[in-house]
Amino acid sequence: WDVLSWGGETQALIYHPGLRKVIAINALGVAPAGATPEYFAGKKMAYPPDFGPDAMVTPGTPGGLMVMLAEYGTLSLKDVLAPAIAMADGYPIEAQTANSIENNKKRLKEWPYAKAVMLPHLGQDREAPEAGEIFRQADLAVTLRKLVETEQQALRQGKSRKAAIMAAYDRFYKGDIAEEYVRGAREQGSTVTMGDLANWQVRIEEPVSTTYKGIEVYKLNVWTQGPALLQALNILENADLKSMGYNSTRYVHALYQAMNLAFADRDFYYGDIYFPPEEPVKGLLSKEYGKQRYGQINWAKNDATAKPGDPYPFQGGQNPYTDLLAKWSTTGPFKAATDGAGQASDDEAFMEAFYAGTTSIQAADSAGWVVSVTQRGGARQASAGDADALAGAQGRGPVPVVRGAGRRFPGPEPAPVLPEHGGVGDDAAAGGGGAEHQQLPDAGLVRRARVAPGPDAAGGEHARLGPIGPPEDGLHARVRGADLGPDQRHLVRPEARQLLGRLEQPRRGLRHCVVVQRPD
Repeated sequence: WDVLSWGGETQALIYHPGLRKVIAINALGVAPAGATPEYFAGKKMAYPPDFGPDAMVTPGTPGGLMVMLAEYGTLSLKDVLAPAIAMADGYPIEAQTANSIENNKKRLKEWPYAKAVMLPHLGQDREAPEAGEIFRQADLAVTLRKLVETEQQALRQGKSRKAAIMAAYDRFYKGDIAEEYVRGAREQGSTVTMGDLANWQVRIEEPVSTTYKGIEVYKLNVWTQGPALLQALNILENADLKSMGYNSTRYVHALYQAMNLAFADRDFYYGDIYFPPEEPVKGLLSKEYGKQRYGQINWAKNDATAKPGDPYPFQGGQNPYTDLLAKWSTTGPFKAATDGAGQASDDEAFMEAFYAGTTSIQAADSAGWVVSVTQRGGARQASAGDADALAGAQGRGPVPVVRGAGRRFPGPEPAPVLPEHGGVGDDAAAGGGGAEHQQLPDAGLVRRARVAPGPDAAGGEHARLGPIGPPEDGLHARVRGADLGPDQRHLVRPEARQLLGRLEQPRRGLRHCVVVQRPD
């Protein structure tokens, strides 16, 4: 997908076959130190804007990719960046991206540097590139070549592969590239400084996990929404999904209500783990807490008032937010999009924004490495754990403000799975706040099948899936190389017949399925 940007964010989960463990990569950008609640209040803003210099965070993708390559890769930065440099020099732009630029040209014209690159036909009816037109990003090509030059110079000086890559990293975040980034951003009104870039770092973390019927499922910590999927699995482990009948009314209701409860907890408790107060992660992922939440499901109808629970007793603590819990409400103001006749409209602009700028990448090799990367920008959600939330108007609760050096709340992300029988699978989704909704239905697949075995089963092709029925239907994917884009599922290909399943019709945007094979 060519809608991604070097200024975006990257988060990843890596299965290390030598250590037999999953490693989490946090390359999420942070707000400039000057982006405080007081700063936004002084500009008469209730919260940070969606666009522009006051919306920017540290560009995390360059650092995330360089750190992953340095720590866990074998290639040089020169080898890895060669295709990116070739594309920056010029490539035939995809229709979806070209049309998105055209649809957003009014906003792009607010920023001179974006306008110069994105709108090559200023003054014409269509100012964006045409689909298939050679799209050039000369400044980006120069920047990427500078990174390669720095790496190669370090290698000639006798530095190791890792040290040479990190020399390029330092040039981006501390050298002349950083200086130009800060100059241009501050010219447009940002508060970012050289110190903001130099002090930022990629975090190599321990992921959080749960087990679902013998399968280990891993997610990034509560600075993402990923643990909501783990919570939903803990809730559903108490249900007999098989007896409900695949995709039956009761089955779908169970999944929906589990997500209701897990996402209520997400909205209230999740936040930046590098700032106090500490989030109650242990309690949230407790099996006993999942059992309690399962007991709160209303089996007669949808519970539109599902509220956050209290995980603190399940980690031996007392909830410090009981006053906020008492005020928590699901009845805030909401205005649905309607047409002139008052009928609900298909807001394509909203859906385009919802899915734009996101992709998930899965890769594996014959040595057993599995890498699952999700990249995009992010929007910060309000939570009790956000100590710098501003008081909301009309009693609607806190309004999210990313504190100085704080992280936004990213949406989509990956989820490797390790079955009890061995082997590794991956399930990732792109689609903003809907990512966990898209991944949870795979529980219906995993409950009766096991993940494709072993490192020797790794491949790298992609499969396009149509409507998929239950696993016992015996539907198999037709594997097609280089078949990549919207409405496609991505998989690691075992040397065996593939059996893939999904509980929903294909929708616009990328989804990813666990690779499984029928149990013997």
